[in-house]
Amino acid sequence: MPVIELLFPNRCLECTKVISGGAAICQNCFDQLHFTHHRYGQSNELTEKCRLLFPVEEAFALMHFEKESASQKIVHQLKYGGREKLGALMAQWISASIEFGNNPPDLLTTVPLHPRKQRQRGYNQLHVFGDELSRLWQIPCDHALIKRNIYKKAQALKGREQRNVNEELFSVTKPLQHRHVLLIDDVFTTGNTMSAVAWQILKSGNNKVSVLVMAMD
Repeated sequence: MPVIELLFPNRCLECTKVISGGAAICQNCFDQLHFTHHRYGQSNELTEKCRLLFPVEEAFALMHFEKESASQKIVHQLKYGGREKLGALMAQWISASIEFGNNPPDLLTTVPLHPRKQRQRGYNQLHVFGDELSRLWQIPCDHALIKRNIYKKAQALKGREQRNVNEELFSVTKPLQHRHVLLIDDVFTTGNTMSAVAWQILKSGNNKVSVLVMAMD
């Protein structure tokens, strides 16, 4: 065993038990994760939430995002703890849970960070995640398709300000016509950010949008 692993062993994010270097949580804690058990292609609670905001083909969330839960700890370590490789692990969990059937997307894209935020964090937590899904599914992933134009979070806005800014929050960077786009994010909360991106994709051409998130609040 390398010395670094002896000095700084990898520990389960939930119970702190020492685990293998490629894992995020131990098997016991994995078994306790609150998975949604959504089936791609069938209506579910996320599909219904999205349809209140924009026309969506399909929607899938892997887990429920609950306060102080293992799912929250995994996502927070991915986003803020510098553990970008957790994205590849979660992509493997998701790919094992989804069968596209007769309605596969032909393009994956991720919700972008504002360039200022990405410089501060050092990475976009969705890039490794999206790239691993692209590899597993053999579907191209374009991280540059969507540009975030405004630094302020959509969730922080209210009422008329929310509606006005949503129209300018994101833009599509290249021609996009007659494509079924799978839009990827980490957590679905209010749906404001997802809706702002989805409408830009829908307005840019005769496109369809499906949604994939790691967890839903």
